[in-house]
Amino acid sequence: MNPAEIKFGITSLKTLRDGRVVIEAGSKKEIDSPGDKIGKVCRNIGGEYTKAKDPRMIILNTPVDITPENVSGNLIQQNPELAMKEGIIVPKFCYTTKRGTRNLVIEVNSEIRKKILHNRVKIGWIMSRVDDYLVAKRCFMCSRYNHTYKDCKVEEVRPLCTENHKLKGCKAMNSELKFINCITYNKYHPHTQIDIAHSSLDRKCPILTAVLHKYKKNIEY
Repeated sequence: MNPAEIKFGITSLKTLRDGRVVIEAGSKKEIDSPGDKIGKVCRNIGGEYTKAKDPRMIILNTPVDITPENVSGNLIQQNPELAMKEGIIVPKFCYTTKRGTRNLVIEVNSEIRKKILHNRVKIGWIMSRVDDYLVAKRCFMCSRYNHTYKDCKVEEVRPLCTENHKLKGCKAMNSELKFINCITYNKYHPHTQIDIAHSSLDRKCPILTAVLHKYKKNIEY
């Protein structure tokens, strides 16, 4: 099947370990055409579409009496100008930062996101700022992305220096910082080398930027 003949432009294509093939395209319409043709040629073939995810937002510095259980009702009742309806806000979780501030993460649709992004909402007795919540899944064992330590199958690597000793005893100075993902990238891309002199916690890391960019492509903004 020639993709040019069916006017199919893919974003990416990869084969999974179990033999399945994952095809990414810009829209469902672009996927329908090859899907129908494959179905006619091949038997016992199945497929499914992955819908773009709704964006997650973080409500900063939320009061202690605002919980995932009551945040939706509070936002709707205290911010009538936003015209939010029941069920449009999906609470996910809340957490406390190292500084002691408390943040709450919710999931909304793209329309509500545009209304509250970088603005303040009335929540409890205060006004809280709302931003996008976009965090890359990173393994604490090997510092690589897209899996957690529970699923990690490689040797432990420190996020500061790429050695395999405990993080608590790491004495790497700024001049000795190295990130395993950037080192791996340079190994396979000799003509497009990137800086490796930073830890896996550096928000300006080019690999992290690329991972977050790919995440954004799967979110319905």
